[in-house]
Amino acid sequence: MKSDPPSFRIGDLVEVHYRITEGDKDRIQIFSGTIIATKGGGLRRSFVVRRIVQGEGVERTFPLHSPRVTDVVVRRRGQVRRAKLYYLRKRVGKAARLREDIGGAHGPSGAAPVARGSAPSPASAETPPAPTAAANPNAAS
Repeated sequence: MKSDPPSFRIGDLVEVHYRITEGDKDRIQIFSGTIIATKGGGLRRSFVVRRIVQGEGVERTFPLHSPRVTDVVVRRRGQVRRAKLYYLRKRVGKAARLREDIGGAHGPSGAAPVARGSAPSPASAETPPAPTAAANPNAAS
């Protein structure tokens, strides 16, 4: 089990560096695409990466803790609202693109969002008094 597994989410555009053995030589092959699903947990966790090659969709499943997966580099964060992006299989060309997550809900570091309005600011602590009827001559009696 990897002590520091790579950090990525569904919808991210990633490059998976995968070690391939050809005869007696080892080389690193890069598979670049969008993460459309993850499954399993712990040692059996895996993720599915999809890309388009010459007009055909190619999907590949990688075990997260495999020694053959040397690195997973996140190139772009995708903003999605689904856990599985299987609907991308039906889409072609520009329709298969995802919105980019620019510091949105999880921020650039992947941290949880900070709650707004949880602590009052010093300026809002002093609220002006409510207007009275004497101050407004047009008010109905």
